[in-house]
Amino acid sequence: MVVRHTELKKMEQLYEENGNQLVLLYGREGCDKEAFIKLFCKEKKYFYYRARKASAQEQCMQLGHEIEKQYELSLSKYSYTEFFNRIRSGNATKLVVIIDEFQFIAKRDEEFFKAVLKLKAKRLYPGPVMIILASSSIAWVEQELGERLGDGMKKINETVKLDDLKFIDMVRSYPEYSVSDCVKAYGILGGVSSYMNRWNSKKDIRSNICKHILSPNGYLFAEAERFIGSELRELAIYDTILAALAAGHRKLNDLFNVTGFSRAKISVYMKNLAAFEVIEKVSSFETGGWENAQKGIYQIRSTYVNFWFRFVYPHLSDLYMLTTEEFYDQYIAPELDDYMNRYFIQVCMEYLELLNMVDKLPIKMRKAGTWVGKTGNIDIIAQDSARNNLIGLCNWSKPQLTYEMCEKLFDTMKKAKLKSDHYYLFSAKSFDQQLLEAAKEDKRLVLVDMTQL
Repeated sequence: MVVRHTELKKMEQLYEENGNQLVLLYGREGCDKEAFIKLFCKEKKYFYYRARKASAQEQCMQLGHEIEKQYELSLSKYSYTEFFNRIRSGNATKLVVIIDEFQFIAKRDEEFFKAVLKLKAKRLYPGPVMIILASSSIAWVEQELGERLGDGMKKINETVKLDDLKFIDMVRSYPEYSVSDCVKAYGILGGVSSYMNRWNSKKDIRSNICKHILSPNGYLFAEAERFIGSELRELAIYDTILAALAAGHRKLNDLFNVTGFSRAKISVYMKNLAAFEVIEKVSSFETGGWENAQKGIYQIRSTYVNFWFRFVYPHLSDLYMLTTEEFYDQYIAPELDDYMNRYFIQVCMEYLELLNMVDKLPIKMRKAGTWVGKTGNIDIIAQDSARNNLIGLCNWSKPQLTYEMCEKLFDTMKKAKLKSDHYYLFSAKSFDQQLLEAAKEDKRLVLVDMTQL
């Protein structure tokens, strides 16, 4: 199992602090929130309740029953105030109270938050307590919780978001894989820990895709649409938009022409997909060459959703008529390297961030991004507080990163009105001889091959 050491350390530090704490813990479905909570609660006194999709009355009854069962008592009144008045650790130890998927309570019962805030203020259970409100609804937490809780948001001591894991976590989790195979797995699964925990790194990429994604019995076979449908309705509309995005129609006007939906309708549904972190708007790094940058570009943000709609959804009929191996060889293998270019850039960006953390870069990165131009892109732009730039060029699919590619980069930089004294050139395979010779003479050029990542 992948362990989130950074987030776990933060939670432990909060637990060790004096007084009561109120913590908001959330992440997308598949982030293994439950396993994280279980690990954190190990050897601690805790009360855990998993909220149901139920009416306010039914929810209250269910929580009351669990209070009675755990503490072997009988309640005369079923209310959240009474519940939090009757919990206990049994000694002076801090009690951890976890209400998981708390949005199912908060949406229907205003008393819940009032009781939580009373508990934190020591007006109910008098002992030390750490309250964890956990959720797998990113959109609700980030867009609706603040309005519902109001000034109560100020009472939250810490917000911990269980983001997708980094590439380095995948490398640590898959010791049997080469760096190249880890990049491929990363470009398929993203950093979703529940996906990663089921992937078998003792089997090659093709075998895993055939077993877990292309087989009707595979755990990822219906995952893309299940994930989207977990909070969004009208899948026919969302699937149509995602299929169009995956096919390369990345502007609202293109989507209007392809889908047949009105522009207003597309905007509303795109906003919902963005709130759920399924898609994102691609914003170019701010440079002086704004007139040469593409604007209004969108892409699928969720890595696995992107993979499914790029490779599987368009050929769904053949998925049922071919063997999984035949489907892979016909529809996935020929285009997989081109698809991976985007994710190789992410890996290279993470590599630079790690170097930056240990002061191994020629500049101190303050912000970084990409630049999407009308005639060419810049894979990585990193900038320090004095606006000095570091430029990254990433090659995954071509046999070599060539000097000609660098010349094209320099031309694109002119259109972006960018200058730099530092270039990091990443290649998954090799570099041509002209570039190798140039790097010996020009110290601005740093060549990084796959084995260094």
